[in-house]
Amino acid sequence: MAEVKQERWGTRLGVILAVAGSAVGLGNFLRFPGTAAQNGGGAFMIPYFIALLVVGIPVGWAEWTMGRYGGRKGFHSSPAIMGVIGGGSVARYLGVLGLLIPMVVYMYYGLIESWCLQYAVAFATGGIGLDGNTATMAAQSGTYFGQVSGSAGEGAMSAGTWGFWLFVITVNAYFVWRGLSGGIEKFCQWAMPAMAICAVVVLVRVLTLGTPDPAHPELNVVSGLGYMWNPRFDALGNAETWLAAAGQIFFSLSVGFGVIINYASYMRKKDDVVLSGLTASATNEVFEVGFGGLITLTAAFVFLGAAGATGGTFGLGFNTLPVVFAHMGPVGNVVGAVWFFMLFLAAITSSLSMLQPVKAFLQEALGWSNGRSVIAVVLFTAGGSLWNLQHTKDLVALDTMDFWVGTATIFVLATVQVIYFAWVFGIDRGMEEAHHGARIRIPKIVAFVIKYVAPTYLIVVFAAFCRQSLGDRIDALVEDPVAAQTLGVVVFGLFALVVATRIGEKRWRAQGLDLDGKFPPDDDEEGERR
Repeated sequence: MAEVKQERWGTRLGVILAVAGSAVGLGNFLRFPGTAAQNGGGAFMIPYFIALLVVGIPVGWAEWTMGRYGGRKGFHSSPAIMGVIGGGSVARYLGVLGLLIPMVVYMYYGLIESWCLQYAVAFATGGIGLDGNTATMAAQSGTYFGQVSGSAGEGAMSAGTWGFWLFVITVNAYFVWRGLSGGIEKFCQWAMPAMAICAVVVLVRVLTLGTPDPAHPELNVVSGLGYMWNPRFDALGNAETWLAAAGQIFFSLSVGFGVIINYASYMRKKDDVVLSGLTASATNEVFEVGFGGLITLTAAFVFLGAAGATGGTFGLGFNTLPVVFAHMGPVGNVVGAVWFFMLFLAAITSSLSMLQPVKAFLQEALGWSNGRSVIAVVLFTAGGSLWNLQHTKDLVALDTMDFWVGTATIFVLATVQVIYFAWVFGIDRGMEEAHHGARIRIPKIVAFVIKYVAPTYLIVVFAAFCRQSLGDRIDALVEDPVAAQTLGVVVFGLFALVVATRIGEKRWRAQGLDLDGKFPPDDDEEGERR
């Protein structure tokens, strides 16, 4: 287990950029504007910011604190750390969700990542072949996306998609194999600034569009911004809007994801988690609200009107925006290449964070080497990704994983984490632990929020969703064999992780480790007893 002992972040900035890189991804630039447009526009921002303040930042701080505390015990995986925090096996096995989520999300996230790279290369080498009027280009764009994604039929993606997918799988494996400081941290240190530059370039071009069509002066940047931000308050009565807002916060900030708790476990007792956590969250919001919220829908509305500024995550990102870039003339291919390359960078900084927690778990639970752990996690997640590659019609398999794991299970894990942190580990003890080495103090009101408001909010929203919409979601599983089989793939992954956790539990007890959190960590050893 020597390799586990040596894993450390190189710099404080490095861990902030890595966590921010995990947070800044496709959820910022594609998922956020599409979700906002579908859930009331400006009205969506009300539950969004409530979720950010009530659960996003507070639960994020709890995760940073739990992760660093567990790391001082010598643990770096969600099951082991939750067992320490929760004082027993129940919390430990609930912590398995912190492995299931990043593992399953990677199974479809890596595929979308390959689409982004394929689009970037296509635009950099002359575009995707759009010409004619808007309706014609929209049809051509839809056809191209169908070829790339295979959404028109089972396994019907283009041959090129397989090549880009293999490249993405290889790149992710390489950087995770390189480890924290030598792989993930170094990549994020140059990828995050590069993303910011790309985003600014595209944003400036979008905000200086003027009125492209004199015959329709109402289609301008101001109206485009209004389409995104003007509220439709009737959406606030729908529980799915509130679930979507909280789910977006969790997905975007990587809260309840199993990533932060792993990343923070490699920090020392005096490494600041309060300011680091707040900085990572703020960086994410700049990319999400400042860039993602201003670019996608605004550009689509200016060129295509309200009808073009719809279509959800993939409709906007891969169908509509290529038409927008085509309307920009020769410069459109350049903007398109920059845009999709930025999406690729954003995706890969996130996907790396999805592989790392599972790799760390295999190392400490099964005693495997770094290389063997990387091979295992890459092969297993590639198998799940192949399931998505083979079941591409209408993207049913992908959507099933995204909802049941990428939204609902994240919600459950965040609720479990905040309850154990506040009520079992103890909120006073938790705040004291968080403030070790902190450069700023967490406001006292946050302790009240974490203990009472956050769990109440999460339980009420989830209960309302179950009452209003869970039946329809279950009916969809029953009616669609692919959706049901996809959920079976997820359950199989969960079973495998539970078995591995059981093996790890026996190994940890045999090694005499304090896996139930009965004793305070030995600060002199800084979690390096293993």
